[in-house]
Amino acid sequence: MKKANLFIFLLLPLFCLAQSTFQLKGKITDETAALPWENIVVFSPEGKIVDGTASKEDGTFEITISKGFYKIKISPQGLMNWEKYILIEKDIDLGLILLTKKTNNLDEVVITTKKRTIEQKIDRLIYNVENNVSTTGGDALSAINTAPGVVVQNNTINILGKGSSRVMIDGRIVELSGEELNGFLKSISANDIKNIEIITNPPAKYDANGTGGLININLKKGTRDSWKNTTTLSYDQNKYGNYTLRNNFFYNKNKFRFSMSANAKSGYRNADENLKLYFPDGLQHMNAQSKINEDNLSGKLALDYDISERTTVGFQYLNDRKNPNFKSDIIIKNYDTENKMNSIVLNDGFNNKNSGNQTYNLHLLTKLDTLNRKFSVDVDYFNYDSKFDRDFTTRKYTPDMIFISLDQYGRNISNQNIDNRSVKADMEHPLEFVNLSYGAKVSFTKSESSLLSYDNRSGTPIVDLNQSNEFEYQENNQAIYVSGNKKFNDKFNLQLGLRAENTQTNGYSANLNQEIKNNYFKLFPTFYLTYKKNENNSFNFNYGKRINRPRFDLLNPFRTYINSNSYSEGNPFLKPSFSNNFEVSHSYKEVLRTSFFINTITDGYGVIFTSDPATNTQVVTRENYYKGINYGFGESYTAEITNWWSTENTLYLLGSKTTFTSGINATPTNGLQLDFSTSNTFSLGEATKLQVDYTYSSPVKSGLYTVGYMSGLNIALKQNLFKKSMQIAFLANDIFNTAYLKDFVSVVNGIKQVYSQNESSRFFRFSVIYNFGNTKISVKQRDFGNEEEKRRLGK
Repeated sequence: MKKANLFIFLLLPLFCLAQSTFQLKGKITDETAALPWENIVVFSPEGKIVDGTASKEDGTFEITISKGFYKIKISPQGLMNWEKYILIEKDIDLGLILLTKKTNNLDEVVITTKKRTIEQKIDRLIYNVENNVSTTGGDALSAINTAPGVVVQNNTINILGKGSSRVMIDGRIVELSGEELNGFLKSISANDIKNIEIITNPPAKYDANGTGGLININLKKGTRDSWKNTTTLSYDQNKYGNYTLRNNFFYNKNKFRFSMSANAKSGYRNADENLKLYFPDGLQHMNAQSKINEDNLSGKLALDYDISERTTVGFQYLNDRKNPNFKSDIIIKNYDTENKMNSIVLNDGFNNKNSGNQTYNLHLLTKLDTLNRKFSVDVDYFNYDSKFDRDFTTRKYTPDMIFISLDQYGRNISNQNIDNRSVKADMEHPLEFVNLSYGAKVSFTKSESSLLSYDNRSGTPIVDLNQSNEFEYQENNQAIYVSGNKKFNDKFNLQLGLRAENTQTNGYSANLNQEIKNNYFKLFPTFYLTYKKNENNSFNFNYGKRINRPRFDLLNPFRTYINSNSYSEGNPFLKPSFSNNFEVSHSYKEVLRTSFFINTITDGYGVIFTSDPATNTQVVTRENYYKGINYGFGESYTAEITNWWSTENTLYLLGSKTTFTSGINATPTNGLQLDFSTSNTFSLGEATKLQVDYTYSSPVKSGLYTVGYMSGLNIALKQNLFKKSMQIAFLANDIFNTAYLKDFVSVVNGIKQVYSQNESSRFFRFSVIYNFGNTKISVKQRDFGNEEEKRRLGK
């Protein structure tokens, strides 16, 4: 009953429709006569078109408008623009509006302005990727890694000081994580990205899942009344080589918009892993070298059609297929307490993996009136499937490579399939006292995974039932939200939101005959306040509560052997963790931005690298084992130093305080971390740009782990040819080969582990991009000023 009452309370704004209206009128003239058929447009304080009309033959105009604060703008041809901010709370006559001639008339001069690389909004940072030279010819993952305050490390996308982040494409959640998510992002061309939104405290409209907030990738839509094609060919050289071919096509005319992209990649990358385990009877040192296949084929198709002046329907389809086969050569050297080698274990394996995902989206957007009320519906279907077939042989030798025994000869076949279906509806509902938005979403997820383990040592494959399992997991979520934005004046802007989510989960292990069910209801409030002191200084405070639900594979209770001395197992009893996030920031001239934040985490879960001294085996488990506080200070500086030198710089000082809440046999470590990055772009001419990037992260102690330093120096060069129809780009990434995970240390049960991983961090890329198209598709001329065109202003 309490839940029902809360839902009714949240939906009450649906019935708040009553508004009072007033008349706004005036007359437009120049120095000699009245001006007919000039456009008068009314904007909201956020810059959205609210209403509009055209002046009559005698230059007069009249608009019926609701109470509120607006900007009125007139943009006549050949005359100076006129605009004014007005508070509407009664009928207003603007009187005679005199428009003057422009001081300079320049014929056929096109003035272009470059977007700011970083734009601050009330609830997010917007990063314009097109300004970054190093992403030319790259993919979405590399573009994310260049965004301010974002790092990609060990298959995880993190917002500094916040934790792992979820990713959206055009505002729609991608139901992938870890290696699968990174693979999907590599299939999207960076040239296809309009901008990236970094949302550390997502508003109530978005799913509450993800401690580190959200990263939203907005893809390009194409210019109105034009078509364009972009073809990219790039070659990456690390230890091995990779070829990538991408093609993006956009068509936009009248009521119809169409885009299509195809991406193909072929080649290999090298992965180098090192692990040292300090057991009581001596050191165990593992080194793994893998040659990973990078074959990938992906594509995107999007259609939008305006079925009326107010309503648009659309369809979007994404598909990504890859076959990351790899052969791994693992050497394990075992030493005694006097550091003398006593045996060598060779673990040879071939991993045949096929995986893919497909996403379908149907959407509808309708604008209900000229008051900018909008209603949208999205229907989504997502499917991910993978098949993993691993053959492996483990042989033991003396230090002189004399054969001792065949320890393992087996085969593991695992399959996973994830289905997600969701429907959401959103309403933007401006009222005279607040800009209201509200909506609902239902989501249904089903995950099925299986593992068949075979023992081949006898020469005949025998199923090992103790190592085989089937696991099914279902998660259903129902959510509603309401959010209100109020601009009091030119200085204060307030936004409040509340999201309610009801979740049911059911996990079943066939081999263990074990079923785990959960049902929980949670509220997630959000709060944003901005204060613009003057043209140079603005302040922002925000708060949000978030949830971090475990990935599906982490809930599977069965063991997956990494090698003969290492296995990983999930935990069906994992609970979601919760965080409360506070942030205060200051912006000076939109050039210098300072932020302070603090996040509290309860029921925190994560990976625990423990060991079994009896068998000298590494065990990778997952548990809810800590609570903690993360805090930090951030500084970013973005500026045009000269007309040929622009710079972007970030400096973060991060800290944490962790307390273990379970019976884990370890001592928490806490310390400070310094993270610095600088990106400098130099215009060597109208057609040539040089970019030099450097990043540095100091060693850090946090919770269960300590991590060594990371640094990287990148140099990129881009040359425009044939009036920008062709671009040639070169990138030297991580020149000194220092931007990889190193000295990742944990001590659990008295066993020290030191791990490092380098997956082709240093590479060189050469790219050629060719653009062609037509930006002047002829369209039917529409006269502005009649009632039909007036309604179109609500778009």
